[in-house]
Amino acid sequence: MDEPGFKLKNANIAIIGLGLMGGSLALSLKNRCRRLSALDVHPPTLELARSKKFVHFAGSDPVEILADVDLVILACPVSAIVDWLNRLPGYIPHPCIVLDVGSTKRAIVAAMDALPKNFDPLGGHAICGKERLSLKNAERFLFKGAPFLLSMLPRTSNNARSAALQIIEAIGANPVWVNAETHDRILAMTSHLPYLLSSVLTLITPETAAPFIGPGFRSSTRLADTPSSMMLGVLESNRDEILPALSRFQDQLTVIKNIFLENDTAKLKDILDLARDQYQSLVQ
Repeated sequence: MDEPGFKLKNANIAIIGLGLMGGSLALSLKNRCRRLSALDVHPPTLELARSKKFVHFAGSDPVEILADVDLVILACPVSAIVDWLNRLPGYIPHPCIVLDVGSTKRAIVAAMDALPKNFDPLGGHAICGKERLSLKNAERFLFKGAPFLLSMLPRTSNNARSAALQIIEAIGANPVWVNAETHDRILAMTSHLPYLLSSVLTLITPETAAPFIGPGFRSSTRLADTPSSMMLGVLESNRDEILPALSRFQDQLTVIKNIFLENDTAKLKDILDLARDQYQSLVQ
């Protein structure tokens, strides 16, 4: 499997998990590959996938879906991805590339590294999405212009790298190579902590405030609408990186609280201006 030979147009691809991410991948890839199948255990999701023709074939039987597959994309929650990585050898005896789109990488990459030699694994994570996660919210252009992070293993071949880059090009995303440790440390600050802060801000706001809510509150709290079933596995798998991020946030919040206690307008202006400068450096 060391010689690059993957051709997307000739590939038999299976997506495991037809939520927002898996469904959006299906919409982007169906006409780009020879065969696209999807595996999901939720009957209404399978019914929708078939009626709307998201894929060439959708079902709940791994034996049927994974037979002769060239590439498997794991598009389910982190804990389910790890579980599937443990189960895949029972269904796939032939050479197969494995790519995931999980929101943390260390646990997934470790499980990938334990796969038998017939598998060619590569970790992935597209930095995009919405709070509404079901198949009915899938979008063909969800990945357009988004960073698609890739975490190689020492065993990852040129063939798997080529396959991932072809898929990323097909969905309109931008590849970014990053090791699993760096990925999880940065995402703790840019994704996992914002989700927790969004939840906290929502929890401290009484229902009587509803008539006063505007775009500022909505944009600051929208992540709280993400189902906990999606986030629990992410948070648990990155606990050791989230804890120091929470501590740094608490430290900075204490600084601001003390400025208010001191009633020091000049210091408050300085820290707000610094935050604005940092924001412009990060996102503009």
